[in-house]
Amino acid sequence: MKPTRTIAIPSFTHRIGYQAGLLGGMATIISLLLIMGDQSTREDIQLRLEEDTRIMLDQVLPADLYDNNPLELRYSLKDSPFPGHNVAYLATRNGQLSGLAMEVVGKGYSGDIVLLLGLNEKGEITGVRTISHAETPGLGDKIEIKKNDWVTSFNGYSLENHSATQWQVKKDGGDFDQFTGATITPRAVVKAVKTGLIHYSQQRATIEGQLSAAMSANKEASK
Repeated sequence: MKPTRTIAIPSFTHRIGYQAGLLGGMATIISLLLIMGDQSTREDIQLRLEEDTRIMLDQVLPADLYDNNPLELRYSLKDSPFPGHNVAYLATRNGQLSGLAMEVVGKGYSGDIVLLLGLNEKGEITGVRTISHAETPGLGDKIEIKKNDWVTSFNGYSLENHSATQWQVKKDGGDFDQFTGATITPRAVVKAVKTGLIHYSQQRATIEGQLSAAMSANKEASK
């Protein structure tokens, strides 16, 4: 019988320092791989997000309303009633404010309902689209344009041409249809849109003033 050969394992491999160093090295390599993967995909993700936003802006802001690229003219709304959703995309024609799109948020049955609200300079609604929600499929998801055209019922509405009473679902005495078995969802959307209109009316003069100042500064810089 041949004697069994054993492989000698260096004693230093049993030391805590060696094992800690080996573990640290592996963690470093994994971290570097993750960072490289994140950097390689971040630009693609950003481009996709901007593309999705551009598509939605086209749906809520008519093309004949502006001659700029609203995606490139972002404005941070002050004192937003929707924490974390204070970005507005400004539409201009000949350097003057002609409308904007802003995010508004309603408290639905299953969580936040995030919408993109398009307005002309007078504060009349040019479009509403749902960005995200977690409402019940088959009931609350009728706020999606691909499921139902309900959100188009806001088109043309403003605070001036409709009374406070009209800014409710029909069950509460207003103009807007509710969904069978899901009244909370449309009620939340109507409230969010109305709140957005109120906020725009409060910020309109400030937005126009800052836009005018920015345009003047750009002209001076280009001379």
